[in-house]
Amino acid sequence: MKYAVIAGTRMLQVEIDGSRLRVDGQAWDATLTRIPGTPLATLRTLRGTRNVVCRSEGDQWWVGLAGEQFVFQVLDERALAAREVAGRQAVRSVEGLVRAPMPGMVLRIEVAEGETVQAGTGLVVLEAMKMENEIRSPGPATVGMIVVAPGQAVEKGTPLVELRPQG
Repeated sequence: MKYAVIAGTRMLQVEIDGSRLRVDGQAWDATLTRIPGTPLATLRTLRGTRNVVCRSEGDQWWVGLAGEQFVFQVLDERALAAREVAGRQAVRSVEGLVRAPMPGMVLRIEVAEGETVQAGTGLVVLEAMKMENEIRSPGPATVGMIVVAPGQAVEKGTPLVELRPQG
């Protein structure tokens, strides 16, 4: 099974075939064993064994390892295909509200009202679980209203920025 693992602005291609793992084409000798009914897992690599805390909600994963916390978005092959189709459709122009994909704190606003943006333009940076997550425009648009302010706490689904179609 193939996955895209997105951490901040970095995307890794991950392929799992039975017990074999490849990350961006490089083979890894690793086994992750979940402990049923708990968020705990055991990660075994050539470097040793470590306890890991894993929690997911939809395609969002929170992982605790060696005292650090990481946030990832994990997309399977179907989700990747849907995202590509949506991306092609978004090229026409987008409108509507861009919402927080996770709870967090608004660190900074990267656009101004009235600004023209393209697909991938950074709109807002959220801090969640000590990681900065840039929320980007899904396609070309004009920034309407900026709904949040730096320092504001937001929940998943909170409107961040209104986008209006260009033209």
